[in-house]
Amino acid sequence: MSADFDPEKFEDKYANYFTELQRAYKNAFNHMNERYDSQLIHGIDQTVLNESEPFYEDGEFVVELPENPRERFEGALVDDEKFAETLEIYVDRIESELYRVFGVDRPDDEGSVE
Repeated sequence: MSADFDPEKFEDKYANYFTELQRAYKNAFNHMNERYDSQLIHGIDQTVLNESEPFYEDGEFVVELPENPRERFEGALVDDEKFAETLEIYVDRIESELYRVFGVDRPDDEGSVE
């Protein structure tokens, strides 16, 4: 864990870590936008992830999504399976970036996106 990261301060993350959160989300967006349909990524970013909430609990970063993410999505035409798969990869990428930006070791590297 980075000497600068304080899990207790993360409870008030927007006051204490706003810049780092922006960087993690931006890094994830850039990574996804380079590899997946840009309309789909922009749509997910603007209609689902704009209402997401990152948490740090029990030594793990978790991104909580708003209710009914598929219903919120108004981007490119895409089937439900492709949307769900892409959203899952995107959320995992955000979580990976949170670990990286904050210098925190991911407890279980299985399933993390490189």
